[in-house]
Amino acid sequence: MIMLQHALVEQFHSGHSLDAHHLFGAHFSYEGVNGVRFTVYAPHAHRVQVVGSFNDWGYPIEMHRATTGGIWSVFVSNVSEWAMYKYVIQKADGHWIEKADPYAISSEMRPKHASLVVNLKGYSWHDAIWLNRRSKGFQEAINIYELHLGSWKKKDGTTWLNYVEIARELVPYLKEMGYTHIEIMPVTEHPFDGSWGYQSHGYFSVTSRYGTPKQLMEFVDLLHQAEIGVIFDFVPVHFVRDAFGLAHFDGSPVFEYPNDQDANSQWGTLNFDLWREEVRSFLMSSA
Repeated sequence: MIMLQHALVEQFHSGHSLDAHHLFGAHFSYEGVNGVRFTVYAPHAHRVQVVGSFNDWGYPIEMHRATTGGIWSVFVSNVSEWAMYKYVIQKADGHWIEKADPYAISSEMRPKHASLVVNLKGYSWHDAIWLNRRSKGFQEAINIYELHLGSWKKKDGTTWLNYVEIARELVPYLKEMGYTHIEIMPVTEHPFDGSWGYQSHGYFSVTSRYGTPKQLMEFVDLLHQAEIGVIFDFVPVHFVRDAFGLAHFDGSPVFEYPNDQDANSQWGTLNFDLWREEVRSFLMSSA
């Protein structure tokens, strides 16, 4: 039986959590044992399982109710980094659905959508000087350059640069033009290139189009070392309806309003139900 931190669970259900990603998702090791703890919020589910490349996508592993509030968890030993996984959820009506992890750190390249187990530990930052100085510049003028990473520049005009390659191309240009900050259009995972990231499904998942989470860390690090601030665009309003994502996550509305009339009529997406404490914790933790 997985024991979860009581304080994190309480904060999540109260709508005040900024650290829900420490509670949910795929996390390495549990009580010193090598493996991964998978935890997901599916309050209306009858059963929840996890399946992935670590068991050749066969024989789903049963997850257990970790709390009475709809949180399911299981520890799976000998799962390596970059293993793919999905949740298999039995709805209240008995039917089964497959879902990507709402708290996944990384995902397969679209159109595939399995979640990936990633260890964020181990990156060595080199931006301490900029971090120490940034709070002293509130009275200084700023000049912000907004860009979409996928269309700013490409190899041979067709292939995306990765996060690190973009940073190395960007820094000289930004310095020459006198920009103090960049604002990046959303890099949360999204299924449709044409949305430019504004119709997302992975609010903790760095889009794999331009590389890995640690490459994005290096992107930010390189900009900071060049004394350029980084602003990430964030869309806490609506999300895509794709069946593998947040929509009707456990067979019932979990992230969205229960009524279709409250959906986003302009974009054909679903609006987040901000009245729900767990949704607020989800979005604040993502930010």
